[in-house]
Order: sequence, then C-alpha cells, then structure tokens
Amino acid sequence: MPEPSSPRRRIAAKLLVLAVPAAAFVAQAAGALLPNAPLLLAATAASLAVEGLLYRWQPGMLTLFAKSHADITVRHVLRDLLLVVGLLRLGEQHRENQYAPLIAGLLVFYALHCAIQAVSILVRRTRTLPVVTRNIDASALRLSRAPATLLRRPGHRLMLVGLPATAGLTATAVGDDPRWAAAGVALSLLLALTGLGALLLRLLPGRRPADEQEVLDWFDAWLADYRPTVGLYFSGGPSSAYQANMWLEPLAKLDARPVIILRERFMVPKLAPTDIPVVCLPKVSTLMRLEQSTLQVLIHPSNSGKTSQVLRIPTIKHTFVNHGESDKLSSCNPYAKAYDEVWVAGPAARERYALAEVGVEDKDVVEIGRPQLDAVRPYAGPPAGPYTTVLYAPTWEGWDGNPGNTSVVAAGENLVRALLADPGVRLLYKPHPLTGSVDPRAGAADLRIRELIRAANRRR
Repeated sequence: MPEPSSPRRRIAAKLLVLAVPAAAFVAQAAGALLPNAPLLLAATAASLAVEGLLYRWQPGMLTLFAKSHADITVRHVLRDLLLVVGLLRLGEQHRENQYAPLIAGLLVFYALHCAIQAVSILVRRTRTLPVVTRNIDASALRLSRAPATLLRRPGHRLMLVGLPATAGLTATAVGDDPRWAAAGVALSLLLALTGLGALLLRLLPGRRPADEQEVLDWFDAWLADYRPTVGLYFSGGPSSAYQANMWLEPLAKLDARPVIILRERFMVPKLAPTDIPVVCLPKVSTLMRLEQSTLQVLIHPSNSGKTSQVLRIPTIKHTFVNHGESDKLSSCNPYAKAYDEVWVAGPAARERYALAEVGVEDKDVVEIGRPQLDAVRPYAGPPAGPYTTVLYAPTWEGWDGNPGNTSVVAAGENLVRALLADPGVRLLYKPHPLTGSVDPRAGAADLRIRELIRAANRRR
C-alpha cells in the first residue's frame, strides 16, 4: 500500500543523501593519509559535485546537515584540511616550508569569510525597515537593491569564492607544483576582499537607507495622504497566502480606498499580483499607528495569534469573512465572537453559527454572499459543447477528526473514477490546499486521485 511505503522511501532517500557526501569525505581522507593522489583528486571532485547537487536538488538536506553541526563552513574547512594533509604527505620533506605560506593564506581566507558574514549581518540590519511596502512610492526612503546573492548567502559564497583555493590545492596534490595552490588561494583571497569591500561601502552614511524614525514619519505621512478606508488584515504561515489571495479581487472592486496589511515580511512576495497598496507592519508598535488613520473597517479572512493585536484598535470595525465556508461545524470558531461582525455567505452559514453555540450573536452575523463567485454565470440550460465540465472541490479533513468533514477519504476515488469513465465529462479537481496535513489517509487519497486524473489525461 502507498501509505506505509512512501515514508520508508523518503527515509531511504534521506539516508542515501547523507551517505554520499560522507563516503566522499571518507575517500578523501583515505587519499590524503595513504597517500594516493588519484584517489584524493577523485574524492575531492566528487565532494564538490555533491555539494552542488545538494544546493540544486536537495536544499532541505542542508538544514539537516546544519542541525548536525556539519554546515557548509565545516564541510568546506574539512575538505581543504584534508587537501593540506595530502599535500604534506605527498610532498617532499623540504617542501613543507613552501606550504606554510599557503596554509597561512588559507587561514586568512576563512577569516575574511567570517568578516564578510559579520558585515553582511550589519548591512541586513540597516536594510531591515519597520515597514515593508508594495505598490507604494517609497523613493524618499533611499532604498537600494539588495546585495548580490553571493554576499547574502554564506553557503553559496563559501562554495564559489573558495572554489579556486580548493582547485589549486587539488592540482598541487596531483602535480606536486605549489604554484597552483598559491594561485588558487590568491584568487580566493582577492574575491573575498572584493566582496568585503562591496559590503563595507553599503555601511557608509550616504549609502544607508532611511533610519527607523524617518520610515515611521514617512509612513504616517503616507497614511494621511492616501486616507485608506477599508483594509484586509492578514497574518499566517508561508503556506497560507491563498487565504488572503482569494479576497484581493473583491477588495479591489470596492468603491473605497483599500489597503492590505500584513504582519510577516515573507508574506509580501507571496501575495498574488494586485494594484492595491500593501504594507507589512511586523512590530506591534508600528501597527498601533493605524489608530490615528482614517481606516474604518478591517476585513479578516483568517484567525491567527497576531489577530488579537490589531483588535485592540477601537477606532476600526473588525469583520471576520473567513477564507472559505463549508457545511462542517468546525468552520464556526469560538474566536469569531472577538470580532464586531461575522460576514457569511448566506442563511446556511448563519444557521451553522446558531447551532454551534460558540458565542456569536445572530445580530452580529451579516450575509454578504460570496463575492468571489460574481464571475460565475447563472444557469442557462444544459451544456451545448461536446464536454460537460464537472468541478470537484472537496474541503479538508479539519482539526476535530470528524470523518464527515471531507469526502476525499470515503468517496473521492470512487467519485473521480465514475466521472472519468464518462468520455463526455471534463473533470476539474481542486482540493483544499491543506488536504492531508492532519489525516495521512486524506493525503494518500488525494495522491491517488491525482494519479487517476493524470492517467486519464494520458489516455486522451
């Protein structure tokens, strides 16, 4: 069965990914200690290739290495250290004095790597503003492009900047010519110094962006000039952006001055394309500045821990619209009574809140329909084309373990098989994004349904 075997395959794949770089280091150590120049060369090349493949295909495994205190810096130092050991073992006795400057240069290179990392943290702090925006003219804040990726990501930087030194040491171990190692170490030192200089330039007074107080004054001025009236407030994890995205189009159609208020910096690029001004306010103290704004209503598509922070602002009416409605009682959360109003699609949702008895009074429930469905055309007779399009959009399993929350586990596969068996049916499958996050059976059924659809597409 796919359920038990899939986790085993994932564990086996992870163990294989861990074993390959470990084997490369063992082979490199054997080549250095024997000593054996061809083995040392092959193992070093394999180790570098594995590093590149990890960054390209298995970035999640890098976190596992870091948790094991074997991050990129440790691995790179170990690789170069084994090369130095190989040089000393392979070289003649009188060559040891020639290798001493190379080792010193290598140590200076790693010191520069640490210096670049320290300065990059300082640069990042100067660029971390209390307000992040989209669709707003922020040229007054003297913003500039972020430093190159190599200067911001220590793993990539050490791999590429240190590659000349590693290659030079390897060539010297094979060819017994110290000039290759000297050239490689010198090039790595030059690249490191160039990167350090580029970062230090960003710390000069004229190159820094506006400080925190300047940004806050600018934000207050923008609020006073734009005078927003309605806002969408959202906070959540990286996978929850869909909950806000589904309300962007209805918000843009309002006859008002809308604004989107986020709390997590990583959420800003995850928001779908929109012309609405977007502001991200990570700090509570910055969020409280909205109390002096013209905002009248904040729409909340989800509950989160940070929702309680904005509910403290008494000058704004807070409405809960949810990010989707279903016929399960778990959609009626007791937290909803913290809002001024709960906006629902229609009478069925109103009835669910009454049955759930979660403290939401009927006078606070407002029926607004489902604005996202405005583009759906009303029924105008049976389909005239060769295909009948069927949408299967099951909800997820929920938190309460009720087996009736989702149809995916009990009926999903049979339903999809029956629909796909009809050549006149075009099936659209749109499961809830969190399907399988609580009940593994739902996730497994979802995968099987997707495979059924792929197989039907191949047959067609």
